Amino acid sequence: MTNMSDNQINTSLNRRGMLTRAAALAAGTTAVAATAPHAQDAAGSAKATGALDAKQGRLNQSVCKWCFPKISLEDMAKEAASMGMVGIDLLDPKDFPTLKKHGLVCTMVQSHSLPNGLCDTKFHDECLEKMNVAIEATAAEGWKNVICFSGNARGIDRETGMKNCVDALKKITPVAEKAGVTLQMELLNSKVDHADYMCDNSTWGVELVKRVGSDNFKLLYDIYHMQIMEGDIIRTIQNNHQYFGHYHTAGNPGRHELDDNQELLYPPIAKAIADTGYEGYFAHEFIPVRDPIAGLRDAVAQCIV
Repeated sequence: MTNMSDNQINTSLNRRGMLTRAAALAAGTTAVAATAPHAQDAAGSAKATGALDAKQGRLNQSVCKWCFPKISLEDMAKEAASMGMVGIDLLDPKDFPTLKKHGLVCTMVQSHSLPNGLCDTKFHDECLEKMNVAIEATAAEGWKNVICFSGNARGIDRETGMKNCVDALKKITPVAEKAGVTLQMELLNSKVDHADYMCDNSTWGVELVKRVGSDNFKLLYDIYHMQIMEGDIIRTIQNNHQYFGHYHTAGNPGRHELDDNQELLYPPIAKAIADTGYEGYFAHEFIPVRDPIAGLRDAVAQCIV
């Protein structure tokens, strides 16, 4: 038997302690992995079995049709309904009969032009007219949301643009209030997709909501766009959720599927939104580069929280 020095004994004991702790940690990790369902596993299971029901989660999921140009509205409505989604985003009144046929709602109704928006007074009459029409059509169905946009600045400074938006919105929000409809101004990035768009950050948008001062005017918080402009998605949602009336998803960079090729992790984002008590709509707005329906099923499964 080899005699060991005190130093050798201590080294051996320390090594054994480290190995014991490592083994315990590994066992704990395995236990957590076995007991805590992961959204990606849920997505894979849903693909394999065909069983997928967004209604099992706390978010009312929907999808933006424009991202899937090769799929007809009829087929998209069938797919959305089969996945347990509640509706389809960004449609016009002419599309409503197809949605209702499949028990869906239009989760966001279109109104005026994106670049020609409320920050520029020369577009106010046109915008207000189109918003009025959209509010009337939405209210007639008992639905909730109409989109609006700040539009491009075209040299207008942010404070003037803010005041112009407030002036227009104070004219139209009483109409929305009476109709039970909420106007939602979308936050968009001006760095990659929408150069010169004024409402391109949550600070400016939240201030606008405060100045308008109506429960029927909120922000459409687009996670993809705000990841580009400012990041810090979950904290921003937790601190400002009362000003956000609608959400859009997409992977960044690229605005594609919610997968491991992009930097956003959607299960905890979806959970953070659900944890605020949010009862509105959560719409997928990614542009697929692979099988579109498989990508949509995966996105829905990730966001069942």
